Order: sequence, then C-alpha cells, then structure tokens
Amino acid sequence: MILIGLFLVFWISTGYVLKQGQKPVADGTYHYAIVLGAKVNADGKPSKALKNRLEATYDYAIKYPHVQFILSGGQGADENESEAVAMQNYLVNRGMDSNRLILETESTSTYENIKYSSKKIPLKENGLTIISNDFHLARAKMIVKNLGFPNCDVVAADTPKSVKLKLVARERAGLILQRLQLWR
Repeated sequence: MILIGLFLVFWISTGYVLKQGQKPVADGTYHYAIVLGAKVNADGKPSKALKNRLEATYDYAIKYPHVQFILSGGQGADENESEAVAMQNYLVNRGMDSNRLILETESTSTYENIKYSSKKIPLKENGLTIISNDFHLARAKMIVKNLGFPNCDVVAADTPKSVKLKLVARERAGLILQRLQLWR
C-alpha cells in the first residue's frame, strides 16, 4: 500500500508539473525561439513528434514574423544528418525564410540543446521561447531557468498519440533526474 501511495503521489505531482510546463503560452514577446530537436528517420524525414514541433514552429512564425528560430539538434548515430539540418530542410520546403533560421548542430541532449542554443541569443535578450512537444516543456523550462534566463514562454506541440504514454512516462522520470543533475 505504501508503494502504491508513493507511486500515486509521484504520478499526480509530476503530472501537475508537466501541465504547468505548458505555461505561459508564447505571444511573440521574445525575439528568439529555440526549437528542440527530436528523432530524424533514416530517410531524413522528421519523426512524428518532430514534425509536430515543426508545424507548431511554422504556425508561430507566420503569426510572429519578427521572431528568429534556433533549430537545435546534432546528428545521432542512426541519423543521416543533424536534427537541425533536417528541421531547416522541412521548414524551408514548407515556405519559411531561411534567414529566420539559426542552426545549432552539436547538441546531443535537451540540456545541450538549450545550453548551446542560448549562446546564439544576444546578451541583451532577457527571455526566450521554447518550442517542443507538450510533455517536454516543463523540463526544458527547468533547464532555461538554470542557465540564467529569467523569462521563458512556450509553444506546445501535440505529442503523437501512438507514443504519448511512453514519452510522458519517461519524461516524468526525466524531471526527477534533470532536477538532480542541475543541483550538482
């Protein structure tokens, strides 16, 4: 019973944190948005999760034409090109102006995505926008705050139903592990 109780507390509390991660919703306040990378398929096409992030990016770009986008993600061992390049190709093919896209191609984790991308943002900026799938935003915001940005808003892309349970369950554990890593 104690284990069940602990599991329920963990599940409910991390569910609350994941939901809070989707706020505040971006409104064009910040001039830079980091688009977090995700799996690129062997044919160079974005995975479903990444495609949803890119569609949310495209919609946000149409609505806020002054925003610059940092496409963040290196090349995994099973990927033919970096996630950032695959994202750039997708968005340009969709009609987005390549001059609005800045590439960060070295990162291999969410922490590195944000750390390396934030170095491409002018020091005068006091905040940024994060674009990722809904389940992923709480941890991303935790990292943004740890790296010294006082303000962050988000664009939440839908998570594909076919992988949602797996990704949300994994992210709940990731929240705890990320917090422990940032405390070091």
